[in-house]
Amino acid sequence: MKVVIIGANGEVGKAVAKELGQRHEIVSVGSSSGQYQADITDIAQVRELFDKIGKVDAVVVTAGALHFGPLSEMTPEQFHIGLNSKLMGQVNVALVAQEYLNDGGSITLTSGIVGENPIRNGANASAVNAAVDGFARGAAIELKRGLRINSISPTLLTESQPKYGPYFYGFETVPAARVALAYSRSVEGAETGKTYRIW
Repeated sequence: MKVVIIGANGEVGKAVAKELGQRHEIVSVGSSSGQYQADITDIAQVRELFDKIGKVDAVVVTAGALHFGPLSEMTPEQFHIGLNSKLMGQVNVALVAQEYLNDGGSITLTSGIVGENPIRNGANASAVNAAVDGFARGAAIELKRGLRINSISPTLLTESQPKYGPYFYGFETVPAARVALAYSRSVEGAETGKTYRIW
């Protein structure tokens, strides 16, 4: 299969590329790295990206920014960081990708544990991650040509603990390689409308 990974240079993206790259052709995309570059918050850039890549069998998104900070100090502009990037960025990709996927192809999005298990300073992340999962469930019943869509909801990566650990006291971590197996299940399996929780 020809698999596009958007966010291929991040911790999750690298692990997914390593796992799926053993069996499939990987097309890596980043905001400033990879074989192709695109800002997924701009749907025109997403369309241009897929025009260049052409037909594919699977699209994986492991990209998207969030805002972490106290609710008492949060501004609408800060809340829109997650809405514009992690939510609408992934929605943009799904909307465009359905036109470029071969029959039976798949889209795999990324949410996160705080969509169901909130943390302090994480209201934006909780809202956005829950919305990503909800979008995948809703889109699954409308996709045509046997196309599938799922979301992956990982807990904190072991590799990311030095950076994000203070937000996640009491949470168990999982290695990126284990999280990558869920993406394999989504891409290479047969289910749709699922959220794979790796907690």
